[in-house]
Amino acid sequence: MAKNVYFLSDAHLGSLAIPHRRMQERRLVRFLDSVKEKASAIYLLGDMFDFWDEYRYVVPKGYTRFLGKLSELTDMGVEVHFFTGNHDLWTYGYLEEECGVVVHRQALTADIYGKVFYMAHGDGLGDPDKKFKLLRWMFHNRVCQRMLNFMHPWWGMQLGLNWAMHSRLKRVDGKEPPYMGEHKEHLVLWTKEYMRTHSNIDYFIYGHRHIELDLNMPRENGHTARMLILGDWISQFTYAVFDGEHLFLEEYVEGESRP
Repeated sequence: MAKNVYFLSDAHLGSLAIPHRRMQERRLVRFLDSVKEKASAIYLLGDMFDFWDEYRYVVPKGYTRFLGKLSELTDMGVEVHFFTGNHDLWTYGYLEEECGVVVHRQALTADIYGKVFYMAHGDGLGDPDKKFKLLRWMFHNRVCQRMLNFMHPWWGMQLGLNWAMHSRLKRVDGKEPPYMGEHKEHLVLWTKEYMRTHSNIDYFIYGHRHIELDLNMPRENGHTARMLILGDWISQFTYAVFDGEHLFLEEYVEGESRP
């Protein structure tokens, strides 16, 4: 019997805008602990940290429970895949070497139990915002990354965490805009366009938007793909699970999962 594959994203651990951040980390760790015997792989699709920047001899403070659980999972033989998001892309080997995870800096197309999955954090896909595109270019630019790491870790972490906090607090209730519909949602529009030249994808899975979405995407050839946006691990505690035949979007409730 095949073991399950799990997908989750957007915990934003350490966020200064989340008052219950220690409880939130513990809840995430309890979930990972609850699935470790049932999982063959876990895909973390970005922004698991609100800000993460590795220095050569310094690891960001906090997250010890989460990092320890990732290490335990990989020691057990569970594949853990970590996708960099727009909040935690400054990783330079620590997660791979110390925790044993596989880091993905680009979208990934993978065959899982005979089905083709396209997975990405989702930032930069179809979003026309020029300011966001400029910031994304700066964040990914190697020169800018080196300049950030020239700063003392205290200043660098304070800068990153406070920037992320102010960005979140500018939104209404600190939340992302609700689902805008098929004709306006950037990730949906981008996926429809991508499907025109990639007819073999069965499932598209994204993070980034902090909304739950499970959408059937019909093609002209009659084959239907599914697109999921995973919600978040701040207030929704949602994830997807694939058992080898069916893909479900579920909510983690202490001690149980609720479809």
